[in-house]
Amino acid sequence: MRRLSNTFMQGLRIALLAACLTWLQAAAAPVQPTRIEVQGHRGARALRPENTLPAFSYAIEAGVDTLELDIQVTKDQQLVISHDPLISQVLCLAPGGKPVGDHVRIHQLTLAEVQAYDCGSLKHPHFPRQVPVPGTFIPSLEQLFAMVAASPSSKARRVRFNIETKIVPRFPEQSVTPEEFAKLLVQVIAKHGLSDRVSVQSFDYRTLTAVHRLASKIPLIPLIGENFPFWPGLIQATSAAVLSPMMDWLTAESVAEAHRLHVRVIPWTANEVADWDWLLAANVDGIITDDPAALIAYLKLKGRR
Repeated sequence: MRRLSNTFMQGLRIALLAACLTWLQAAAAPVQPTRIEVQGHRGARALRPENTLPAFSYAIEAGVDTLELDIQVTKDQQLVISHDPLISQVLCLAPGGKPVGDHVRIHQLTLAEVQAYDCGSLKHPHFPRQVPVPGTFIPSLEQLFAMVAASPSSKARRVRFNIETKIVPRFPEQSVTPEEFAKLLVQVIAKHGLSDRVSVQSFDYRTLTAVHRLASKIPLIPLIGENFPFWPGLIQATSAAVLSPMMDWLTAESVAEAHRLHVRVIPWTANEVADWDWLLAANVDGIITDDPAALIAYLKLKGRR
């Protein structure tokens, strides 16, 4: 074998040194922080009546990535946006401006009867900055989809929807079965061509399983309340794409565990700077908040938007 020339060896050493320096520089370079997803909880209930079209419109203009909302089923099988199965006596007025009666159940009313209630005139007692919008009704899911589709805002064209199925096993009279609920929801999503912009979340994992059978590409999100389940088992059981725990019931280690399983973590509901600081330190992927404009401003200061 011929001896390699000194010139060649010197060139090789220089090339190897340059490659090592490039690698070291890349390794030492700071990792660019990821963008935090912002979800407007019930639209933006800190500023507008919750789960109403004005709240969702406000959240879109504030720049949210995702509208978070809850749905119930009416007597005539329409999906309406409401957190509670009853017409709220705190947030709504009956027709004629009268107080809402006791135990007025949405599932026992038609869509027209539900929308006769004014759920925008009364300010939420826990949100002093909320601006009332008198005459605001409980919208249907279809009305929300239609409003977003008709919006001239470029922000509306990319906003996503995180839809919670409100169903409680102990009270089957408050809704339809999980399978019927899933069928109604998937049909409305498909009708509006929004399968690629929707995720479905629930505390009742039966609806997640039912949605997965009907539309396997829709991302599913098990909600986690005041408990700390075995996350890998929960992910497998629900085909979860995201975990959404109450913010007090996560740790940086549990977030890292979810990430190892290629699942994102988006907790609820964080409204204070101290909470946002903690969640960023825990390396979450997104935050659900009642005040999306304030959270977005905070994230911009942190370089996370």
